[in-house]
Formats: sequence, C-alpha cells, structure tokens
Amino acid sequence: MPKNTEIERKFLVKSDAFMAQATHHYEIVQGYLCKEPGKTIRVRIRDARAFLTIKSGKLREGLAKFEWEREIEVNDARELMKLCLPGVISKTRYIIPAPVFEGETRCWEVDVFHSGTMAGKALAELELGNENEPFEHPDWLGDEVTGLPQYYNANM
Repeated sequence: MPKNTEIERKFLVKSDAFMAQATHHYEIVQGYLCKEPGKTIRVRIRDARAFLTIKSGKLREGLAKFEWEREIEVNDARELMKLCLPGVISKTRYIIPAPVFEGETRCWEVDVFHSGTMAGKALAELELGNENEPFEHPDWLGDEVTGLPQYYNANM
C-alpha cells in the first residue's frame, strides 16, 4: 500500500461484547480546523499524546484515502483546539485484535462516543492492507457504514 494511504472498513456496533476482547483503551478528544468536501484537518489528543492529521477524499475508485499524520506537542494541540470548528468530539477507543487472512493480524478500533450526534453509540473500524482483504466479522459487529458521510467523525 502506498505511503500515507488508508483503507478502512467501518461498521456500527450492536453490543458491548467487544469490551471483553479489548486489550486496552484510551481517551480521545478531537477537533477539526478544516471540514470541507474532500479534505479535513484534525487535531487529536489521545491520553498524553497529540496528533495533527490531514485526510483527503478518495485517491481513486474504491476505499483508499490519503492520510498524513504527525505527532505534535500536547500543549500545541490544546492551543489548536481553541481554533477548531464547533463540534469537538470526545470518545473512548478500544483496541481489539482481529485475525485476518494469511495469518496477518490487524486490530479493530471501536470508538464509544461521549459527544456529538453519536453520543452513547459505538463505531468499529478496521484498517486493511488492500480493499479485497478478507477479515472475520465478530458477533458484536453490526451493519457496514463504510463511505456513508454521516458516520465520518468530521460530520458528527
């Protein structure tokens, strides 16, 4: 997969059974400096670390998107949060190992939202090496919402 490319599938979560499978979790607060069709610029504080991320729309037909992310100082992130558009998101992310095709292991990231339009609900994401990579569907996984704009964090 080319550098700075993200291929992910996104699903609703139908039960909290994923929590028993989680290896760890952390708190996230994120805001958006830019939310335009085809691009976002996000500031995220995850526990004691912070990141600046630029994402684009699709690189080509399919699921691949451009994603550039760099770690920044937490104090800088706090200052940037003051410049963010309304609608800062607060969530807890749970990490669940996911066995995938040919013995390669990936991890489900399940976000339980504490704010925004998804408050009290959860979404699961799985980043893949390619668009056709098969993966197991755990029992707690609900309907797929990949590509539906209402489930992009920037729109919550």
